[in-house]
Amino acid sequence: MLWEKPKCMVCEKEIKGEEMVFVKMKYPKRKGFTEIIAYLRNEGKFVCEDCVTLNK
Repeated sequence: MLWEKPKCMVCEKEIKGEEMVFVKMKYPKRKGFTEIIAYLRNEGKFVCEDCVTLNK
């Protein structure tokens, strides 16, 4: 799971760099993140823009 590529939690499509995504996560308690990508992979669930658009 640590080095797994991020995937959309709805359609299981792999998330690519520079792609618009929506992240579902709890607001962090701590301040000052240096590795935001690592934090998002560990704490967030991604939804691709196509899946969000379909569900509107």
